[in-house]
Amino acid sequence: MNEQIVEPATRSRSLGLRPIKVSGQLTAGALLLAGLAWVVRAVWEVRLAMAGEPASGPPDQGNGVHRALNGLEDSYHLVTSLGGGAAFLCALLFLSWMWRVRDNARALTGQAPKYAGIWVYLGWIVPVVNLWFPRGIVADAFRTTAPGRKLPVSVNVWWGLWLIGMLGGAGIVYRDSTDEIIARAYSEVWPLLVSDAAVIGAAVAGAFAVRAVTAVQVERIRQGQQQGGVAESAAAGTAEG
Repeated sequence: MNEQIVEPATRSRSLGLRPIKVSGQLTAGALLLAGLAWVVRAVWEVRLAMAGEPASGPPDQGNGVHRALNGLEDSYHLVTSLGGGAAFLCALLFLSWMWRVRDNARALTGQAPKYAGIWVYLGWIVPVVNLWFPRGIVADAFRTTAPGRKLPVSVNVWWGLWLIGMLGGAGIVYRDSTDEIIARAYSEVWPLLVSDAAVIGAAVAGAFAVRAVTAVQVERIRQGQQQGGVAESAAAGTAEG
């Protein structure tokens, strides 16, 4: 009878838990890859600034007229395309990781998440709420999983630098075309480099944040498994007695 009571209770601890360790490792790696892509991007922007604008003017000459690109400009298009691919991969992995830590926090504690699941996606694109919802989801998952622990500094650093890059208009989501960015690199490269630095810093801090939040969930899951094993052993001993 005791064994029948303990076994469902033990299983309920792991019910709804999703593997998080590998997801966290992949997400942290993708963030660092995206950061590296933006380092390369910044290097190319410096090269454009040092080369100076050709006598023929910027690539986008207005009224729908675009001149032929030179070799350096063409290679910058390639660099930005590769960077965009790295950012897209990073976004997919990060969203998946956010969903997992949110669901695991609920499964581990039984507490309802502060933010509805739809905000894992919409929180990044809906105006105004995108200024704090994504950070809020990560912070809520950490605090629910590890009550009483201080939120890692890396979470706030990641989000602050992300906002600088985003609000600067030249961060990971550019409002200008690549040819327009080339023209900006020729005329005034420093705002681009500041934004690039913010994105790179956000990527590195984000990797540390992902590792920190993942670690507390892995620790909490391991503790639950150990407690479940002790309970099962105690139940088995009681049944034998």
